[in-house]
Amino acid sequence: MINETGKDPAAGHSGGSWVVAAMEALFDRTPDIVFFVKDLQARYVAVSRTLVERCGLSNKADLLGRTVLDIFPPPLGQSYHGQDVEVIESGSPLTDLLELHLYVHGEPGWCITNKVPLVRDDGSVNGLVGVSKDLHVPASEAKGYRELADATQHIKAHYGEPLRIEELAKMSSMSVYQFERRMKKVFQLTAGQFITKVRIDAACERLRTADGSIVDIALHCGFYDQSAFARQFKATTGLTPSEYRRTQTKGEL
Repeated sequence: MINETGKDPAAGHSGGSWVVAAMEALFDRTPDIVFFVKDLQARYVAVSRTLVERCGLSNKADLLGRTVLDIFPPPLGQSYHGQDVEVIESGSPLTDLLELHLYVHGEPGWCITNKVPLVRDDGSVNGLVGVSKDLHVPASEAKGYRELADATQHIKAHYGEPLRIEELAKMSSMSVYQFERRMKKVFQLTAGQFITKVRIDAACERLRTADGSIVDIALHCGFYDQSAFARQFKATTGLTPSEYRRTQTKGEL
């Protein structure tokens, strides 16, 4: 198995590739999770079926040996590739990344992405392994949802205003610690990530449908600095607000 640092005890031994093959077969049966392994040049060496489908391709062979630069249009490819290079060069994982993936066929989807380096026995990095898990909207009857309803509805109604975790926790009659734990359990997100998701969703909608300036959209969606908005938007979607508006207008994604 590959542990938290990405080290595969079977690596370097004959037959060690069975570990990756077994994981690939497992994730082929979990359609809400994208799984991939990449080599030192960030080229795909193993992928799950879900990734193939979301890239608009027919076979795994269409991805193997290629990088995200070959698959995703600019500037998305450069953004995803930058993550890969960071993990491989630093030897440090990227964890719990909240991302709005914009797939080649045009369907967006929120997910939490984790990428960890693959480490040889001598400590050198040999590539990376990653998973992106789809975020699902919990049903209103889901366990723990009711206690969060007031706070989450407040976020959705007032995302353009300052939002304090302490006040949201009080709406749910919880401590901040309890509130954060419940948010993570029900939504798979921290409270801060949930707020970011709501604000970015609103920004995406306005960028697609409104003619307002980027500054106006940033202010409307609760960002009080255009540069901070641009940084957060790109970190989440892989695009700047202007790039997102342009690609949506042209129907490139």
